[in-house]
Amino acid sequence: MFQRIRKGIVAVAALAAFVAAGTAHAETLINGAGATFPYPLYSKWFAEYAKIDPGVKFNYQSIGSGGGIKQISAQTVDFGASDKFLSDQELTAAPAKLLHIPTVMGAVVVTYNLPGVAKGLKLSSEVLADVYEGKIASWNDARIAKDNAGQKLPAKPIIVVHRSDGSGTTSIFTDYLSSVSPTWAQSIGKGTSVKWPVGLGGKGNEGVAGQIKTTPYTIGYVELAYAFENKLPYAFLKNREGHFVEPSIASTTAAAAGAAKQMPADYRISLVNQPGKNAYPIVGFTWLLIYQDQKDKAKAKKLVEFLNWELKQGQKMAGKLLYAPLPANVAKMVEKTVKSIR
Repeated sequence: MFQRIRKGIVAVAALAAFVAAGTAHAETLINGAGATFPYPLYSKWFAEYAKIDPGVKFNYQSIGSGGGIKQISAQTVDFGASDKFLSDQELTAAPAKLLHIPTVMGAVVVTYNLPGVAKGLKLSSEVLADVYEGKIASWNDARIAKDNAGQKLPAKPIIVVHRSDGSGTTSIFTDYLSSVSPTWAQSIGKGTSVKWPVGLGGKGNEGVAGQIKTTPYTIGYVELAYAFENKLPYAFLKNREGHFVEPSIASTTAAAAGAAKQMPADYRISLVNQPGKNAYPIVGFTWLLIYQDQKDKAKAKKLVEFLNWELKQGQKMAGKLLYAPLPANVAKMVEKTVKSIR
């Protein structure tokens, strides 16, 4: 009797293991790595898509755009994610043809921890560049005070915070500073990492937001969603038309309006400092980096199915997480690009 029961238990265990093995085998794992900028939205997308297709699982490592570019170039992931588009040199160095797939647009906001100034600090492009160069070192500097009449600005040193890792957010931010400050462009430049003149480093958008939240008198830059999640205030920035603009979905979309009409076929375009009365000046696309010719055809099929879903259903989720969906004409272009993945 005992032997029969034992054999039955073993048989059931074996069957369960067989079923589990079959289920594991049926699941397609798609690995990605890169930008922290879109991570809140990508996490939502991957969770929602798992309900649509339980047979596919996304494993995304939010390690910064620099890491995403390195990993997709080394072919250690199925897709990279970056807020910086690759240069001609980087594309040529890749082992095969890489496609840029824009997903959404986001605003890089200047956030701060300034006791007594809860919200609405105004900063011009010239002042912001000089703060990050260390030329303006005190919160009550006359140039800051000029644009913030009525605000009680403390006589305290400004503690600058920047990214310590290779970052697409940094690429967008320094692209902006380079576009508005000839001095910055010549002495520091733009890229996923630069030689910062002053400041403390934080890893990822999360790290910078954490530094700002816990350290008074700091100033830093993060994607809008991170400021919102951490209940951090953000500055109104003066745009190229001379208007102080609050970062929002509307002002992000306004920044892309003109650029969308001149979208290049490979989607490599900067959205910083765009014209328009309501355009927020520090805006960028974020891209998925995917090889056009895929080695694993079954995985390629799943990846294409996900991309088609995010272009239609996923875009509807962007606004709630403070990202701007793709302009309609750009989304149509991207659909055609996705069809070329094989």
